[in-house]
Amino acid sequence: MHGLSLERNPIEILETGRSISDIIDGKIRQLEEPFYVVNLDNILERHLQWISLLPRVKPFYAVKCNNTTAVLKMLSALDTGFDCASKAEIELALSLGVKPDDIIYAHTTKPLSHIRYACAHRVNLMTFDNEEELLKISLVHPQCKLTTATLSIHFLPLIQCRVAVGLDSVPAVMGKDTQVQVAWISQVNTQTETVINGSLDEFFPPVSGLEVIAEPGRYYVESAFTLAVNVIAKRVVVEDRANKCAAGSCPEKVMMYYINDGVYGSMSCITFDPAHSKLEPYPHRLITSLQAVKKSEPRYCSVIWGPTCDSIDKITESYWIPELYVGDWLLVDNMGAYTVSVTTDFNSFEKAHIYTVVTAETWHSLNLSRAYDTVH
Repeated sequence: MHGLSLERNPIEILETGRSISDIIDGKIRQLEEPFYVVNLDNILERHLQWISLLPRVKPFYAVKCNNTTAVLKMLSALDTGFDCASKAEIELALSLGVKPDDIIYAHTTKPLSHIRYACAHRVNLMTFDNEEELLKISLVHPQCKLTTATLSIHFLPLIQCRVAVGLDSVPAVMGKDTQVQVAWISQVNTQTETVINGSLDEFFPPVSGLEVIAEPGRYYVESAFTLAVNVIAKRVVVEDRANKCAAGSCPEKVMMYYINDGVYGSMSCITFDPAHSKLEPYPHRLITSLQAVKKSEPRYCSVIWGPTCDSIDKITESYWIPELYVGDWLLVDNMGAYTVSVTTDFNSFEKAHIYTVVTAETWHSLNLSRAYDTVH
């Protein structure tokens, strides 16, 4: 494992007796803008689970999922590979000290200029899925090696085409010292682990000499990020819903809350990520506050909006939570996947700040103590 050096993204060392909740409390006392707290220990735990359950599969982290510097440096320290989908992602990985051999250019429709950049920087492993892409690659990167996740009857003609244009391929069927790509692993557990390892041993036994790789993204980072947002406005709507009630008139109070992050920012996953389209924000009040949430506290039907006044910018609808007030905070867990990397600056609202935390135990156990620009 490599040392972790984070010049531009200071890490806060979590000493014994302090927790992530303590960090969040401290930031809430200081800030009004939205922010993330990133738990690097969580990423370490996910990696240890991966190598325990899938020892034959080397992860190439999908940079597109979350390109935060602290995340990439941590994964580099853990000796993962990196799945890059563009020149900029390759450049970012290389700038953080990732070796070219630990990068796969995983995109099946690549611009020529991006292929040239990969060639110039010795990034030699790429994906493909059609004849035209092979011909294009052969023009500017003839020494590259190719792999595909498409193992079907359509694959053999591509192999023949690859031979015709003089490129090396590393599909699962080519023999010793080649690679088979296992894509789209988002969760690893004893349901999935048995199936994956069993299939690998049956179809690609260890004696075949194959190197097996996968391209996880969400698996590594989703649970490492907690988002904190502030209630900036509130409106109470009283609706007479007599026609919807079984017994006479039953006016209902609906709470409208407006927060300082939304669909155009950290919560864009609502609109385009089917795996994370329903968010469940929950109130966070300081432990010492008299307004601490109690189980017996009444819940109200609530609608939570982002800050832009756009009708698309709706976070929840018919969401039952205790009454909130302007200045209160909401937390959203599991916000590490396809959030940070796809935010916009629509309406010029400030993007959520990112604060990275690691325990002292992890800091020292990974031999990261030589890193600088840390916060204690």
